Amino acid sequence: MTSLTVSGRVAQVLSGYLSDIFGVMGNGNAYFLDAAEKQGLRFSPVRHEGAAIAAADAYYRASGRLAAGTTTYGPGYTNALTALAEAVQAQIPAVLVTGDAPSSGARPWDVDQAAIAAGLGAETFTVTREAAGAITQQAVEYALAQRTAVVLAIPYDLAALEAAEEQLPVPAALEVTDDVDGGLERAAELLAGAARPLVLAGRGAHLAGAGPELRELADRLGALTAGTALALNLLQGEGYLGVAGGFGTDTAAGLMGEADVVLVAGASLSQFTMRFGHLIGPDSTVVQIDTALDATHPRVDLFVSADAKAAARGLLRLLDGSVPRVRDAGAWRAEARTRLAEGEAHHPGSAVTPDGRLDPRALAVALDAVLPERRTVVQDGGHFVGWAPMYWRIPRPQDLVMVGTAYQAIGLGLASAVGAARAVEDGRTLVLASGDGGFLMGLSDLESLVGAAASAVVVIYNDAAYGAEIHQYGSQGLTEKPMLIPEVDFSGIARALGAESAVIRSVADLSALKDWIDAGAKGTFVADCRITSTVRAPWLDEWMRASQAAKAAVAG
Repeated sequence: MTSLTVSGRVAQVLSGYLSDIFGVMGNGNAYFLDAAEKQGLRFSPVRHEGAAIAAADAYYRASGRLAAGTTTYGPGYTNALTALAEAVQAQIPAVLVTGDAPSSGARPWDVDQAAIAAGLGAETFTVTREAAGAITQQAVEYALAQRTAVVLAIPYDLAALEAAEEQLPVPAALEVTDDVDGGLERAAELLAGAARPLVLAGRGAHLAGAGPELRELADRLGALTAGTALALNLLQGEGYLGVAGGFGTDTAAGLMGEADVVLVAGASLSQFTMRFGHLIGPDSTVVQIDTALDATHPRVDLFVSADAKAAARGLLRLLDGSVPRVRDAGAWRAEARTRLAEGEAHHPGSAVTPDGRLDPRALAVALDAVLPERRTVVQDGGHFVGWAPMYWRIPRPQDLVMVGTAYQAIGLGLASAVGAARAVEDGRTLVLASGDGGFLMGLSDLESLVGAAASAVVVIYNDAAYGAEIHQYGSQGLTEKPMLIPEVDFSGIARALGAESAVIRSVADLSALKDWIDAGAKGTFVADCRITSTVRAPWLDEWMRASQAAKAAVAG
């Protein structure tokens, strides 16, 4: 290797794994950013350090490719912590390259960054002059193998010093093998003998590339299929029921509850997916396939620790003739088709609301008809979180980037849109859905999005409030004053930052967005949609009922 600084060695090794870096320049990472440019890495500037790791996180979710965020030490690092926690909780591989205290000892303004990261569940890898490349490689390989975010720290006094020569090992290939632990034969027997099987896929199945095998398995069994919100449409086809949990229809949920054997592939079975314990029937047998070491939910009857793709391959082999079939494989799907056709769809919304503002459901329906079909949707956290997966066509699982849900955070949407916009390079339009509260939190990075996106639509569900709190706590009689936000003219702000924009007070006002799309959808368009806070999302209703039942059980 040619002579490089410590920062140069870090950038050189990273260039073998990734092409994009997001961040804010400061004292602690100035040398690294200089080295990254020399290595040909593309740097996308953001305006808040929290956006650095959030953008890298969303880049991975939208593309499946690794990216890095970068900040300076101290306040730059601590500004990034919420986004780092979200990436860890959501099991997203990402690398946060940050400055750190000098190797000679902490200065008065330094904090123990490694201890802070450990509290969030993130490993810190601190480079040295002797092993800057090896430690960088170790950090990246760990992030990819463990599906998590890591911190790669460069001590301030080492950043510009010459790095030692190193001979780095060839990176280990992350290959999928067909090795599966015990239990797969029993799973095949249960599925073959099931009268009403269901295959439920989660994000783990999507990341493993298991969609084709799971669809083939479902077709061979005549099974119904469903996906979590993070695996939306992965198993779309004959027998597909849509999303499992509070974003799905009651008819679909009823069918899922009648399954006698449920194969769960790459899904953790969160309380939201499980409809707080009501999704799967009491007599159902639940088989879970996951890379975790043990079952992730007490409802699981048989657990198989395996990659979803490898396990699906194994099940297909076992069902080729070694396991007898005992039923008509088409009857269950035929019944489901009839019931779905007769059942109720999502409420289309109302033309009139008590306060005269837009019904978010009617708005979502209208937006789906206007937005380009080739779309990647970034969804911030908040009360409105279900409108996109419920009402919008989402082409592929990677086209719905739901941020904040793992850590229950809001305000990461704009930053995530920057990362997703960089990842979407096939002519798709990036669509960000955000609430007014979360949008204000990340407002500085609207400028970043305008600079990064070839084609982006920002939909702001502007109810002049923190909507989830209005419904949860205002409905209990708590004062709503802290829950209200003075109505902001986001359209005016957007135009000042270089975007096109319009205030949307009626469905007819979406004509401005349609005209922009028809003209080529170039740049960024911000739709400031003035919605009512009188409509409560059904998923929140479900959550509130579950919370009340839990409180009553404790009190009783």
